Amino acid sequence: MKHILSPLAYSFDALEPHIDAKTMEIHHDRHHQAYVDNLNKALESSGAEESLELEDLIKNISKYSQAVRNNAGGHYNHSLFWDILSDSPKASPEGNLLHEINKTFGSLDQLKADIKNLALGQFGSGWAWLLVKHNGTLAISSTPNQDNPLMDINIATQGYPILGVDVWEHAYYLNYQNKRADYFDAFWKVLNWEAVERNYELALAKAK
Repeated sequence: MKHILSPLAYSFDALEPHIDAKTMEIHHDRHHQAYVDNLNKALESSGAEESLELEDLIKNISKYSQAVRNNAGGHYNHSLFWDILSDSPKASPEGNLLHEINKTFGSLDQLKADIKNLALGQFGSGWAWLLVKHNGTLAISSTPNQDNPLMDINIATQGYPILGVDVWEHAYYLNYQNKRADYFDAFWKVLNWEAVERNYELALAKAK
C-alpha cells in the first residue's frame, strides 16, 4: 500500500497568531504532500517493498537510496510535527515525562533553552529533537535536512523522537522571515505536551 498524507486534525488557521494559516497550508498541502509523492515514486523506481510501515522504513533507511531517505524522513518528521501541535495544547508535561525532564535537564525551562540552542545552531535546514534513547533515557539532538534519530545511519544520538521542531525556512519564513528564534518561541505556545507524553510512553515501550 502506498504511503498517504493524512489530513490535519485542526484547520490551517487554528494555530494563529503563532503559526499563520498560509504557512500551514503550504507546509502541509505542498511540502509534505511532495515528500509523500516522491517517496512513493522513489520506492517504486527502486523496486523496494512499498508495504513497509513508515517507522520500519525509517529504522532501516540505510538499505535504501538517498531519495527514499530524504522523502521518507520528510514524511515521518512532518507527521510527528503535525501531531504534537494543537490549538488547545496542554501547556506543560506531567508525571513520568516531567520527572525525567527534571532529572535529565534540570527543569522544563532548561530543556526548552537547550532545544532552542540546538535549533538556532542548526546550519541551514534541519530539525531539533527530544528523544528517548535505546536505553530509555531522554536526550536532545539536531539533524540536517530530513534525517532523524530513528534512522540507522551515522547520527550522533539515536533513539525514538517524541518531539521535533522543524527549522526549515518553509516552516516559518512567511511570518517570521529570518527570525528563527521568534518562531521557535512561538512553537512552545502551540506544542501539545499531552501528545509528547503519549509519544514518550510509546517510545519507552519500544526501547525496553
